[in-house]
Amino acid sequence: MNVILVGMNHKTAPLEIRERLAFSCGDGLRPLEELLKNPAVREALYLSTCNRVEVLARAGDMEEAITRVKSFILRHGNLDAAELEKCLYVHCGSDAVRHLFRVASSLDSMVMGEPQILGQVKEAYRDCVEQKASGIILNKLLHHAFRTAKRVRTETAIAGNAVSVSYAAVEMAKKILGSLEGRTVLLVGAGEMSELAARHLVGNGAGRVIVSNRTYARAVQVAEEIHGIPVGFDLLEEKLQEADIVISSTGAAGHILTPAMVQGALRRRKNRLLFLIDIAVPRDVDPEVGRIDNVYLFNIDDLQGVVDENVRNRLREAEKAEAIIDEEVLKFAEWYNTLEVVPTIVSLREKAESILRAELERSGSWLRGLGEEDRKNVEILATQIVNKILHDPVTGLKEESQTNGAMPYVAAVRKLFRLESGTVPENAEGQGGSTNEEGEKVRR
Repeated sequence: MNVILVGMNHKTAPLEIRERLAFSCGDGLRPLEELLKNPAVREALYLSTCNRVEVLARAGDMEEAITRVKSFILRHGNLDAAELEKCLYVHCGSDAVRHLFRVASSLDSMVMGEPQILGQVKEAYRDCVEQKASGIILNKLLHHAFRTAKRVRTETAIAGNAVSVSYAAVEMAKKILGSLEGRTVLLVGAGEMSELAARHLVGNGAGRVIVSNRTYARAVQVAEEIHGIPVGFDLLEEKLQEADIVISSTGAAGHILTPAMVQGALRRRKNRLLFLIDIAVPRDVDPEVGRIDNVYLFNIDDLQGVVDENVRNRLREAEKAEAIIDEEVLKFAEWYNTLEVVPTIVSLREKAESILRAELERSGSWLRGLGEEDRKNVEILATQIVNKILHDPVTGLKEESQTNGAMPYVAAVRKLFRLESGTVPENAEGQGGSTNEEGEKVRR
């Protein structure tokens, strides 16, 4: 299988090296155009994200193609050879297919199960098609990768659990409050983690966000970024009664929210449920607050416990996903192996059909003496006889191709039927265009 994948990711290369390559290739360079200048690279796809830079290619000459791709990365990443060898991984054949399927299915991501990578692979494939850098192999391979990713997402729960503290906060809020639609969020302090949690809550339907910070200018800045309402820290107790969800992260030395403050807010809000997330260290909310009726208090350790359990769940689901990927790699390999017999099957059919046409023409004098319907019936009968004769050898070639043992049979068929030597032209199977990931025709 003449497929290679050469690249680096967050596990093998530090950010400064990945940045060099990403910036270089984003600066007006057309990487696919450059890669395809070498005849050893027949088709190519270039994937560049914040966590990985990879080249997937169909190779004419495997070793030459790998050397060519390495040279491309070396030059545009401004790397020396020693750096390159430390950072790069090279996969060939089924290993390259498996790596692509794992990437598209988010098994190789920094956060396993995140959905963004599939969109990034699809975007890379669009560029590949638009620049006419894909042919039958990459078209089939990428579509297969998309189907595999869909199977992983629908047949496993790999993306079903929060694996960050901010997402865990949203998950817990949904469990306590049910729908987040129209809920008011109070941000106490304007740290990065609390801001991110507020963004996720809004993304899940929460309504107003009130931002309170000791430094009012910072409250204004954060409020503008998340379309919230800034308030002075002196109004914290007053605004507490308006909130359904409180996220606190101030870095203060003592407790910011006390039992008395929370009980007063509950009376004014007629004991409606209050959900508090304390992600500050040391804690902003007095732990005694958690004992008050209709108040749910979670701290950073509580949320981290949720995250850890969800990570364990994802790892269990990843085992199911790996089994799906192994199955799909095998299916792709089976399809790929049939390609070696395609030229012979095509030639065999063409020769049989040419003999049929010649014999029908030679018999034209008596055929013309038949009626229109009889002539058509004779042609149909002759075609059916040819198809039945060809059925067994064609089926046999396809079956042998599944075990990588077809070449002796191919040679025998070509010799016995005196078929001309040669292989399928470069784009024989791709004539008439290929399809993109949505299944639309793409002119080549």
